[in-house]
Amino acid sequence: MALQSGDNEKPISFGYNSMSWKPKSGTGSYWTLLGLRLLAALAAAVATLVMALNKETKTFVVATIGTTPVNLTLTAKFQHTPAFVFFVIANTMACFHNLVMIIVDFLGTKFEHKGHLRYLMPAILDMLNVALVSGGANAAAFMAEVGKNGNSHARWDKICDKFDKFCDHGAGALIASFVALALMLIISVISILKLRANSKN
Repeated sequence: MALQSGDNEKPISFGYNSMSWKPKSGTGSYWTLLGLRLLAALAAAVATLVMALNKETKTFVVATIGTTPVNLTLTAKFQHTPAFVFFVIANTMACFHNLVMIIVDFLGTKFEHKGHLRYLMPAILDMLNVALVSGGANAAAFMAEVGKNGNSHARWDKICDKFDKFCDHGAGALIASFVALALMLIISVISILKLRANSKN
């Protein structure tokens, strides 16, 4: 993209071609996309680690025989809920995807002969990861709501009044995952725009 202020003056370059969306090394648009991918990978990694390491053990008095209390020890772990397992898998894949895309961006010049495939594959993979992270985050959010408030119609008791630390860590993982999802949406839009602009050339 360039402007020309006079007949004998050189064009003023802004560092990228607005028609092809092909960034030159070191330009703002190139590093912005890499920065977004890095932030998305970090957010997904935080969501994965916080949820995967989320565990709390508590001992409850369930009965009393004479003057002797009967204790029951329970442990809340993410593996006990399939939605949380899917959440961990989805965010792990999103983190891995963005790290791979960063490497591909650095080696992008080696794939010039691939034509539109260089822009098509990232766009498709970005959309797939948006759907994956969205599914994982929303499934986990549903289970988190049940854990916090229960469901009187289904007679599901809430557990967050008993396992408060477990629920707090789960809430933090959800926040990180939704941040990753928002960043992935922005990245996906940019990938689609790059593909659309390149297809016109």
